[in-house]
Parts: sequence; C-alpha cells; structure tokens
Amino acid sequence: MALYRDEAIVLRTHKLGEADRIVTLFARRTGKVRAVAKGVRRTKSRFGARLEPFMLVDVMLYEGRTLDTITQVETKGAYGEPIAAHYDRYTAACAMLETADQLTQEREPAPQQFMLLAGALRSLAIGEHDPALTLDAYLLRAVATAGWAPTFDSCARCGAPGPHRGFHLQAGGAVCRDCRPTGASAPAPDTLRLLSALLSGDWDYADASAAGNRREGAGLVAAFVQWHLERGVRSLRMVERL
Repeated sequence: MALYRDEAIVLRTHKLGEADRIVTLFARRTGKVRAVAKGVRRTKSRFGARLEPFMLVDVMLYEGRTLDTITQVETKGAYGEPIAAHYDRYTAACAMLETADQLTQEREPAPQQFMLLAGALRSLAIGEHDPALTLDAYLLRAVATAGWAPTFDSCARCGAPGPHRGFHLQAGGAVCRDCRPTGASAPAPDTLRLLSALLSGDWDYADASAAGNRREGAGLVAAFVQWHLERGVRSLRMVERL
C-alpha cells in the first residue's frame, strides 16, 4: 500500500463498527477520498475531533483497494466549532459541503473547487459576511468553475450588453428582450446586480444589498445550481433567509 499526504476538507462521516468511522474527504491534490479512521469514536482518540465536517486538515493515509486508512491528522483550519455554534452558518456550510460532494468525483483532483470551498468555510467561521450571501457566492463560483458560469451583465444567448430584465435557467442567465424565451422570470435589476457582485467578489455592493434582493437572488441561485446538478441540494431547504 502507498502512503500519501494531502490537505483535505472533511465532507461527511459515517459510523463503522463500534469505534471506527468512514470519513469522506475532499483533498486538494487527490480529489474526493473515502477513508477509515480507526478507533476515532473512542473517548481517548487522538484525532477524533479533527475529523468532523467543515474541518480543514493535513492528513496522512495509506491507500487501500476500496477504502484508504487515516494514520495521522493535523488541524489546519478549525472551522467546525465556530460554524456549528451558529445555526445560519451551520446550514450554509452543510449546503456547501453537499454541493461540493455532488460536483466532485472520487480520485479526480479539483484544486480550484477545493480552494473555493476552503475559502468559503473560513469566511463562515470568522463571520466575514452574512452566511446566506457567502453561500450564494460560493454556489455561483462553484458552478462557474465546473463549467456552467451564469451571465448577469449581458444576454446569455446573443451577448448583447445589459442590463436585461429576463432570466432563464436553460439559457444560462440573463436574456435580452429579443432572446427571452417563454417562461423566463423577470427579477429586479438590483437582484441581477447583486448576483453579478457575488460572482465577481464585489462585497461592498453585496453587503449593502436589500433583503428583498437577497431573497430573490437566493431563489435564482438555488434553481440555477440544481438545474445543472440535475438533482436537489437538500440542505438548501434549511438555510434561513432574511
């Protein structure tokens, strides 16, 4: 068996036997990995608390046929406790982990997705922005990195410069009057401006946005992400909105 080391985010855990746990990790260089942490549920375990969801760790593993084995863990970002202590941060983080899990494959490196998730969890842990805004910014950037970048400033079909009043999931974002298909929604202009700010990282605008635009934008983001994932993100239903 090969021994390797990587930086990873804990996505989820499952009990195994009386004292072990199966841990799903999203590693920077390796991609998504499922590994066994032996004895981690015992009270005297050396690294039990380090292998909880949201934690950023430096981990050493033995490669196995079906499951790897964790042999050493060091904490790099103790995000679990500050996130779990606040319901709004916790639900946003759960939606992030679920989305990252769906966007990645086992043993397929996705370093950009890893950095996006690590940065978003850190932002949640320190309370840098409203958790719901942090979540929507992460979701937009994650699907954009996966190849489904939405457009908010120009027409997704013909490229005509905006602002435009139409928004259509299948088209890929904002649509002009000539390209607007039946069934397109008509969000407020400030909502599309907010989504553009979240995608580009204009936090001055995003932090000053109105509650109504945040709610409307969150609905568009959730629909856009789940349309491209072709499945629901169950954790999104728990996220509190202003």
